[in-house]
Parts: sequence; C-alpha cells; structure tokens
Amino acid sequence: MSLLLETLTTGDRITFICTGLLGLGVLALLSRPKVVAAEDGVTVTNLTTTRRLDWAQIVRVNLRSGDAWVHLDLSDGTSLPAMGIQPGIARDRAIADARALRALVEAHGTGHSAT
Repeated sequence: MSLLLETLTTGDRITFICTGLLGLGVLALLSRPKVVAAEDGVTVTNLTTTRRLDWAQIVRVNLRSGDAWVHLDLSDGTSLPAMGIQPGIARDRAIADARALRALVEAHGTGHSAT
C-alpha cells in the first residue's frame, strides 16, 4: 500500500480526490428528490430545484406506464415532474404514493387526476 502511495504524483492524488468529491456530489443530487404533502399544499424537490404548490395549482397527477416518475399537470398549463415518486425503484410503492397524492389533490384542490 505504501509503495502505491509513494508512486502517486501530486496530480494523481488531486485527481483521485476530485473524482471522489464529484461522485459524492452526484450521489447528493440523486438523494434529493421528494414530494412532501402538507395541509396547505405540496413541496416538490427535484435534483436541483424545489417548488411549493398550493393544492388548487395541481390539476392532475399522472403516472402512466413507462413514465420514469410522476408528473403534475398544473393550472397554468405546465407540467411539473415529481421525481420523488419513481416506479423504477419500487413500482407498487410508487403507485400507492401516486394514488395517495391524487386523493389529496381531489380532497384539497380543484383538480382531476389519473394514474
């Protein structure tokens, strides 16, 4: 082990450290996505952004076959990906979470939802 450390140049060591930090940064980004429902709305955290929505802003909750994650159709005509609900990780859990979010949208908002 010490022979390997002796043969590494300063540049090699910096490269190893930077590669490790880059890997940790990617893992930190991948661990961020979540969807948090509260009495007054939903907070959607994706890789680099967080958006707070009132219930009335959500028109539809979509999780179609083949989708990588849930999409929220919004009252302004746009769609917001909700990467915190991903069927690729745990399909049954994602379907249950999408249905629960749909029920909350229907109970609190004015939207219509489809899973």
